[in-house]
Amino acid sequence: MSSILTPFASIGAKGWVVLSIFIFIFSCKKDPAIEDTGNDVITLQIPKGFPYPVIPSDNQPTQNRIDLGKKIFFDPILSRDSTISCGSCHHTDKKFTDGLQFSIGIDGNQTTRNAMSILNTAYQPYIFWDGGVPNLEQQVLAPIENPLEMDFDINQVVARLNNHPEYPKLFQKAYNQPPSVYTLSRAIACYERTLFTGKSRYDDYLYDNNTLALNASEINGMNIFFGENGECFHCHNEYNFTDYSFKNNGLYLFYADSGRARITTLQSDVGKFKVPSLRNIELTAPYMHDGSLATLEDVIEHYNSGGQPHPNKSGLIQPLNLTPQEKQDLVNFLKTLTDKNF
Repeated sequence: MSSILTPFASIGAKGWVVLSIFIFIFSCKKDPAIEDTGNDVITLQIPKGFPYPVIPSDNQPTQNRIDLGKKIFFDPILSRDSTISCGSCHHTDKKFTDGLQFSIGIDGNQTTRNAMSILNTAYQPYIFWDGGVPNLEQQVLAPIENPLEMDFDINQVVARLNNHPEYPKLFQKAYNQPPSVYTLSRAIACYERTLFTGKSRYDDYLYDNNTLALNASEINGMNIFFGENGECFHCHNEYNFTDYSFKNNGLYLFYADSGRARITTLQSDVGKFKVPSLRNIELTAPYMHDGSLATLEDVIEHYNSGGQPHPNKSGLIQPLNLTPQEKQDLVNFLKTLTDKNF
């Protein structure tokens, strides 16, 4: 012990006081703030009742990646003449649809299908009405190179991003790499995986046991929806109100758009399209792959009729014989799936 105190033996009483104060000040001093670089993997905020989505190991969410993806999503730099962005067809005030029968691309070109909402797209096992793209990371390549949408070459997009005054630095921060096809596609996918919707009156009723969230008509509509009278639940089920399958719903006897058959080339897939989520359906008109039904009442009437007798029509599509009140109750229930907090 004496050997430890030897170096301080000669400092005296005053010295000990000064030394004690010095030690106290520096021992109580706060550590310098550790800078948040935005590169830490974050946990996504998932709606109640939803599972955590499966996310590729090479594209885990960080704030820098999400911010970069959002910036690119709303930037028309991706299109040939810098007039069309992803946000041009997916409006935030329309639940990431555009309210049009067919979206409008570059030079005023009309696309051939209705724009699907990309909310809860983190759960989609494949993308587009025909499922032609297997994941979100590859999704962005299709609209960029589609002559009716952005009409641009992906390699020229990358060159444009590398010559931009901001993007090279932002890509380095997010992926420690310059802009490339790899980093571009992953940044947009990373942002899109943050777009969740799941706080509707129906969710209040189901998950929060709020029995006052739905009125009598809506509850009757819910019972029709989930019962054999409506048959809706067979395809529109679980937390996202879809089973992600491909179905021919008898919309036409002859299809101008062959749907899933474009991918598989199978005659048995003609007229089959991905079952869409019904969340926010009240605000995402018009409906069907071609936007041919303008209102929810039109949609209910189609299914109530049993549809057209196309050979590939799903066996689930049969006349329902609902009364006018039952049809209205079903419409009223569908409106409870609107997330007004998004």
